Amino acid sequence: MTVRVRRVESEEDRKVALSLRWTVFVEEQGVPPSLEHDHHDDPKHAEAAVHVLAEVQGLKGAWTPAGAGRFIWTSPGLAKIQRMAVIDDARGQGVGLALLRALEAIAKEQGAKRFTLGAQLTARGFYEKAGYAPVGDVFMDAGIEHVKMERDA
Repeated sequence: MTVRVRRVESEEDRKVALSLRWTVFVEEQGVPPSLEHDHHDDPKHAEAAVHVLAEVQGLKGAWTPAGAGRFIWTSPGLAKIQRMAVIDDARGQGVGLALLRALEAIAKEQGAKRFTLGAQLTARGFYEKAGYAPVGDVFMDAGIEHVKMERDA
C-alpha cells in the first residue's frame, strides 16, 4: 500500500482530518463527542495544533484519506502527539507509522527535543516499536486506558 502524509493547510483538509477522527474515536471507540474536539482544533486559536492527514493510493491511482493526527506544544522543545487515528481497513499497513514519523519530523523542524503522547493500551506495542518508552502508571482518558510514553527527538 502506498501511503502519503501531508500537513493540513486548508479548511477542507481540516474537516477531513476531523471526520476521520470522529469515525475512529466517537463511532468506533465510543469516546463522548464532547471530548473529541477541543480548542487545539481551531486554526484561529493561539494554541492551535499542527495536523497531518494520511492518504492511501488505490488501485486506480486515486488518493483516499485513511488517517489523521496532530501535535501540540506543551512546553518549549516538548511536542505532544495526539489524536492519532487510522480507519479500520487501513490498519496494519504502515499508515500509523507514516503519520507518527510525519508529525515527529514537522515538530523536530520546529524545535522539538522530545516527544510525548498518551497511548491507548492497545497501541502500546506500536509506540514501543517506534522508539517510545512508557512513563508512569496507566490512566483513563475518555473512558479508555492509556499510558504516557516519551522519546527523544
